[in-house]
Amino acid sequence: MRYALIGCGRIAPQHLPFALESGFEVVALCDTQSSAIDSLLAATGLCDLSVQRFTDYTKMLESCALDVVAIATDSGSHSEIALNCLKHGISVLVEKPMALSIEDAEEMIAVAQEQGVLLGVCQQNRLNDSTLLVKDALSRGAFGTLSHVSVQVRWWRDNSYYEQAPWRGTWEKDGGALMNQCIHGLDLMRLFGGEEIRQVSGYIANRNHPSLEVEDVGVGFVRFANGVIGTFEGTTNLYEKNLEERITVIGEKGTVVLSGESAQDVEVWHFADPEVMALLKHFDPPPTDSVYGNSHRRVYHLFKEALEGTRPLALDGRCGKRALELVLAIYQSHREGRTVTLPLTSFSTKEMSLSPL
Repeated sequence: MRYALIGCGRIAPQHLPFALESGFEVVALCDTQSSAIDSLLAATGLCDLSVQRFTDYTKMLESCALDVVAIATDSGSHSEIALNCLKHGISVLVEKPMALSIEDAEEMIAVAQEQGVLLGVCQQNRLNDSTLLVKDALSRGAFGTLSHVSVQVRWWRDNSYYEQAPWRGTWEKDGGALMNQCIHGLDLMRLFGGEEIRQVSGYIANRNHPSLEVEDVGVGFVRFANGVIGTFEGTTNLYEKNLEERITVIGEKGTVVLSGESAQDVEVWHFADPEVMALLKHFDPPPTDSVYGNSHRRVYHLFKEALEGTRPLALDGRCGKRALELVLAIYQSHREGRTVTLPLTSFSTKEMSLSPL
């Protein structure tokens, strides 16, 4: 299967090696800055990789016969590029967030279905070993009646991070701490809490990054359809370094706390069921020094298997839309000063620019 990567910046090293490892034939790399392609190849030790290079993805689509395109560009361009590729009959794997509006996300899902191609989204933390362990316990009913799920993402991003590119920290092309740094934690809250959410209430602010349009801290809660309560706190205002991503799941017969920089460690594993307690003995995830974890590898292997028809695609457009929807609902709740009912039918980060923080 002929593969191309669009966007060769910060997250690209989590894509290119795993595309090759999964058996894709990498035929093209594209970035508006040609130097980014050189940097990516050097960073991944693939300087001898023979590929076509492009600075305009539309010319790449015209020149190359492709089966799969991965999109790792700025958030604001995800939907436009994805739609163009999908309309060419090319399957797409897009980084989070899949889009910055509900309408664009729905159009991406619809076009993929119309064209008979796959739309995958990199919500890779759903595939972390720690996540899979909690899902196993949930599937066994080991928590009993769930009480609530709590998420705290306490990270650090200084001005140099946002100065890497002019699109960062804007409502039109990016979104803030919740959309970028906290979307995975919020997605796992939704996964553990039961997926279907009825109401969302949130408040956001910009406390330490006055040069940005967007939020650097957000708090709030959700009410799941099954009665479970979710609470969240997310920020990029830590001093000098990331502290933690912590996810707590509390039920009548079990308590779990995932911790570490990106919720990949199991800090608490306490259940009434001894068989579920014993599951922790087999928990031995590979070490990682990245907040991205190790799960992009799994994303690629599962995407390849879905393309080959050996299994359904789990991290599909609907999965990506659910994560996006939750963040947008928080934004809408703040902007309108009210509790928002899901599902959302319409909202975009661009609407946030009408109500400066």
